Amino acid sequence: MRSLLGILLVCISGTTTMPSSQSNKLPDPTTKPWTVVEGGITRADTSKKQLALIFTGGDFGEGATHILDILKSHNIKASFFVTGDFLRKRQLLEPLKRAIADGHYVGPHSDKHPLYCPWEDRKKTLVTEQEFKQDLQKNIDDLKKLGALKAGLTYFIPPYEWYNADQSRWSREMNILLFNFTPGSGSNRDWAPEDHKSFVPSQKIIDDILTYEKKDLHGLNGFLLLLHVGSQRQDKTFLLLDPLLTKLEKRGYTFARIDEILAP
Repeated sequence: MRSLLGILLVCISGTTTMPSSQSNKLPDPTTKPWTVVEGGITRADTSKKQLALIFTGGDFGEGATHILDILKSHNIKASFFVTGDFLRKRQLLEPLKRAIADGHYVGPHSDKHPLYCPWEDRKKTLVTEQEFKQDLQKNIDDLKKLGALKAGLTYFIPPYEWYNADQSRWSREMNILLFNFTPGSGSNRDWAPEDHKSFVPSQKIIDDILTYEKKDLHGLNGFLLLLHVGSQRQDKTFLLLDPLLTKLEKRGYTFARIDEILAP
């Protein structure tokens, strides 16, 4: 009788720990319906009318509270990725804690926001493996102290959204999944200030996203749509988030966190 009870307890214990183990296992991107560039995932399954909102923050985060309010009003969960420099700004900690409390994914964007490879030669690596891993681990440790990344796989979007196969491989060695935004819509241009050559008015950025949705064969299916939590520009794109989400919802899109749309 005791022997049978022991077997039952082992079986029960095994079934309770298995899901946690599976959720922490890195998937092989080549076996998934994902787009992969330099080892990093740039688009999820295009057969599903679903996309992920990705917000990154480095030096600026003045839009955090407004963004969280809009997401709450639409009952949408998004993903926020911030640097160590972002975390070291006291005024930005409360909205970040709220993002965690509201159920959004909050993950790493590097500690010091280094450039991993030259813009003109992506194959060349500017940081050592040790520098990369130490910088990223510090960012992760600080986020955990804040209450983020409590369980499951860690997702990571590189600084400047620029990387190569070295960083993808080093991330995997740390059991971290590197991804990047889906190119094409031009949403990532919302960082550029008015005096920069890359500046585009916010309304045009929003219009271009919606125009691209009609041009792409798959629309925005599986899109990892990148916007910034803040910027030094005066024309704040995040103020147009509400009408953007309303129009995308009317077109039939649903929204998922990064750990849902890129689930193992």
